[in-house]
Amino acid sequence: MNISSIVVQVRQEFIDEVVDTLKASDFCDYHFHDKSIGKIIVTVEGEGVSEEIAKVKQIQAVPHVIAADMMMAYSEDELDQERSKLEMGGPNIPDMLNDDTIRAEDIVYHGDLKKKEI
Repeated sequence: MNISSIVVQVRQEFIDEVVDTLKASDFCDYHFHDKSIGKIIVTVEGEGVSEEIAKVKQIQAVPHVIAADMMMAYSEDELDQERSKLEMGGPNIPDMLNDDTIRAEDIVYHGDLKKKEI
């Protein structure tokens, strides 16, 4: 099962009409809208990406919709794969991160924050 959030852009004067259409539809679930900026938030569900894309196309075809774009996605299969990796050993966690005797202030970060030292 996949679930994705969709941001729908509509001109302000048509937002009530589009919200009513989306609420009545069987291809998405309405969650929120902001009339002042003409945005509507809905989610779509599908057994796979192709089913989700088909539903996004249905949203895009609603009269007065300017744009409908996926913003966030959840894939049950991908989550299961990542959980499986963690259970089989996953990434190596440095011992110092599991050592309660080391103070957080004493841990030095050597990553890359635009080549700046903190």
